[in-house]
Amino acid sequence: MTDLAWSLSSLAPRTGRGVRIAIVDSGVHADHPHVGGISGGVAIDEFGAISGDYVDRLGHGTAVAAAIREKAPDAELFAVKIFDRALATTGRTLVDAIRWAADARVQIVNLSLGTLNQDHADELQAAVRYASANGALVVSPAPQPDAAWLPGGLEDVIGVDVDWDCPRDTCVVHRDTGARTRITASAYPRPIPGVPPERNLRGLSFAVANATGFLALAIEGRAASGPVSLAGLW
Repeated sequence: MTDLAWSLSSLAPRTGRGVRIAIVDSGVHADHPHVGGISGGVAIDEFGAISGDYVDRLGHGTAVAAAIREKAPDAELFAVKIFDRALATTGRTLVDAIRWAADARVQIVNLSLGTLNQDHADELQAAVRYASANGALVVSPAPQPDAAWLPGGLEDVIGVDVDWDCPRDTCVVHRDTGARTRITASAYPRPIPGVPPERNLRGLSFAVANATGFLALAIEGRAASGPVSLAGLW
């Protein structure tokens, strides 16, 4: 296995400029001061209907967007809302969201979410391959010893692991002999002044968001030249 350490200092002065990121989640509160606006978005319901109501009523997607924005302040963020009143959706909706993101020509699809239902594996694999063919990197929680997350365990997905002791300004990229890529990152989102870290949102979702921010910096300058892959980052 080959490991590559990334830090904000090692990737400076990159800011994610020119990198388009789809945040598939509960929407985004674009006016939140930690987000500072986004480039657009949609909501996709369980029947595949698309609307422009990407307002976040749960807070999860906004916290994910803020973590990404902190690391890649000049990236273009797009909300793809699949959660509305609860953090639950259907496999079909998740597939539709990945495909919408690919058609929107994003370079990174952030999935701070996953499903344990293996019945969705084939459809999700097809959606991931569609995204990859359109030049998008899909980032999602890696399978854990007690949780076989999808789509994080599928081919062509960058799986993310948590390191609770990892500083938020660093991550480690792992590539095994089968050329599978995983990233280990911090489980903590952007800090909220006056709120202790243990009382803030935290977990694998935010390790994914932190990894996405680093990826945006790593691929900056390559996004405008065509489809993006991890080739050449090693």
